[in-house]
Amino acid sequence: MTAKMKRRTFISLLGGAAATWPLRARAQQPAMPVIGFLNTGSSSSFAHLANAFRQGLKEAGYIEGQNVAIEYRRAESPYEQLPALVAEFVNRQIAVIVGYTPVALAARKATSTIPIVFLTGADPVKLGLVASFNRPGGNVTGVSFLTVATETKRLGLLRELLPKATVICALADPNFLTTAEQLKDLQDVAPTLGQEIHVVEASIESQLDSGFAALAQLRPDAVVVVSSPFFTGRRERLVALAEHYRIPAMYSWREFPAAGGLISYGTSFTDAFRQAGVYSGRILKGEKPADLPVLMPTKFELVINLKTAKALGLQIPDRLLAIADEVIE
Repeated sequence: MTAKMKRRTFISLLGGAAATWPLRARAQQPAMPVIGFLNTGSSSSFAHLANAFRQGLKEAGYIEGQNVAIEYRRAESPYEQLPALVAEFVNRQIAVIVGYTPVALAARKATSTIPIVFLTGADPVKLGLVASFNRPGGNVTGVSFLTVATETKRLGLLRELLPKATVICALADPNFLTTAEQLKDLQDVAPTLGQEIHVVEASIESQLDSGFAALAQLRPDAVVVVSSPFFTGRRERLVALAEHYRIPAMYSWREFPAAGGLISYGTSFTDAFRQAGVYSGRILKGEKPADLPVLMPTKFELVINLKTAKALGLQIPDRLLAIADEVIE
């Protein structure tokens, strides 16, 4: 072989090798981790919470589409689809499963190895999700926003708003895990406030209209909408029904007054999802759920919609206006 031919052969081999280097480099890069995000409400009502979750991930160093992927799934009450959706995530061996109480419980049954980050209004120890708040143990941790513990506070605030109210209806989702405990708290404290609680149930779309029609026949002074992902995902409809029947309503989350509801008291839903995003990012970096304490709320929000109060002919007491975290005009 001549020197010229040898030179051409060398250049050809060098070019071929160079062409394969990027492919080999890509093949050696670790696969992008995937988070399974399982929502139990409507997609439209969940968008701002998904944004808050992504913000938390960003604070932990992860940006969707760049160094982490998120698979979104949705299950409707009564959550019959949950086992199959969780099984899909488990079979794919994704990095983290995130979701409300029903999601976490279904995931806990399905896997003891894949990390699970929950968002719950109940006591996660009583639910069997974690061993303790400070040291969860196992593969589960998350955020508890103490919905159950604040139902009686909502009733007390409603008493301040409507001091002469005696007949109160509670709209409750019987399919939600914490509903029974929330109702018990309401029914235990109502007599001490001179109030009587009548429970009306709704757990599917068609029961919202019939449920409000049924409670309207009781001629209540007000209604407490007991916390449930099913109700949160249909807040616009619930607010419209309360307006239609001209019934003052107390809600759990700021999202309801923002949609036109009268008043709410509870923790910041968006901040809870941000915290869940931060925890998910920390787990992706190698921290163990067993070592991450269950996060607790640090702030409770009282939100009042003055426009809705005016439409109902209600005068908001000065004290409530003074302590409100937000007044929507």
